[in-house]
Amino acid sequence: MVQPSSPGADPQLRRDIGRWSWVALAINSILGSGIFGLPSVVAGLTGRWSPLVVLLAGAAMAVVIGCYAEAASQFTETGGQYLFVRHAFGRLAGLQVGWMNLLSRLTACAAAVNLLVISLGQFWPQATERGPRFAVMTLLVATLARANYRGVASGTRMSNLATLAKLAPLAVICVAGLGYLAVHPVPAHEIGSHGRGGWLDATLLLFFAYGGYEAALNPMGEARDPRRDAGFALIVALAVVTVVYTTLQLIVVSVVPDAAHSARPLADAARVVLGAPGATLVSAGALISVYGYLSANLLTVPRGTYALAARGDFPAAFAAIHPRYRTPHLSILAVAVAVWVFALSGSFAWNVTLSAVARLFYYAAVCAAVPVLRRRQPQAALYRLPGGMTLPALGILICVALLTRVDFSRSLILITVIFVATVNWLLVRNRGATPRAA
Repeated sequence: MVQPSSPGADPQLRRDIGRWSWVALAINSILGSGIFGLPSVVAGLTGRWSPLVVLLAGAAMAVVIGCYAEAASQFTETGGQYLFVRHAFGRLAGLQVGWMNLLSRLTACAAAVNLLVISLGQFWPQATERGPRFAVMTLLVATLARANYRGVASGTRMSNLATLAKLAPLAVICVAGLGYLAVHPVPAHEIGSHGRGGWLDATLLLFFAYGGYEAALNPMGEARDPRRDAGFALIVALAVVTVVYTTLQLIVVSVVPDAAHSARPLADAARVVLGAPGATLVSAGALISVYGYLSANLLTVPRGTYALAARGDFPAAFAAIHPRYRTPHLSILAVAVAVWVFALSGSFAWNVTLSAVARLFYYAAVCAAVPVLRRRQPQAALYRLPGGMTLPALGILICVALLTRVDFSRSLILITVIFVATVNWLLVRNRGATPRAA
């Protein structure tokens, strides 16, 4: 088991994240804006089979999450997947994973800030104008940064509240929709399908809808019992999200005419089962969901930069801990400013190919790290996947299969990230020894 690497006189991170708060953080890191538009895309690719596809994608993600759970049960430090891969394969591999994850989280957060402003425009049309847009973005990022700056307990409480608030409207739609289907015959809507290729394409999209939980592992150094609680949090979060996603997909394809071409599938479904108030509820739910997603990321992403700095892979300032609040305050400020700048610039449109490749690569890297960690620290894992090498190998195969559906013709950003991470490694490769497990 890896212990905190810098005990002694320096102020340490405060372990304030309990088991159920970690569950909420994981759910919050997964549930963003995708669920409000994705059901129509999945329906267009797989037709009436789409609820089954959603369920099977959740099962496929469970294989990868199992690998994350075993790896996490061996560590108590902040860092998540960067830490797992670094210990298994060394500093270069860890930096590649760290940079890919950092860029994906920053740009995703910036895109979410813009999406929140757009969604707010449905209630306040002036929100999308230059002045109000600047004010809303600044206030949003500053509020979340302040909550996390003042302590992980404060940031965790905000994440807990946001998780409950975003799940509530989705739960209402699920219950009302199932009740509606129980007493109304399902219309014979025809929905096309793209065959086996459509299933793989849909699974690729759903892998990103189910993803994001990896960020919730960054603050392991602030959890009360990270070795026991990390896997529990991931598995419970995936179970909750899978039930929600599958139920919503079933409702959409059952009640929305031409679901494959609906621009707002959840709102359209809610309008059928609950009337106009249902559509308003979905719009409000989208705002809450994006806000909760941002609150989770403003808590987790700075712990990633902190972990890189604590091991000498980033400038030491990112590892500074506030003497009173016991938070990585400079990392929090740096991440908040980066998100704010990207959001205001409007030029950060996320490259879908980079997102797909980056996430699949670091998922596969963690699956590959599991057998290496078993060999290097055989007694460290508190939780061990059954079946020997079967599930880690299956996780790698799933990622490789999905990579066959990725368009590599637009990979410049990916190459740039790999180059930057390699330069980072060249600059720090002789800066101290790579920490090893005790």
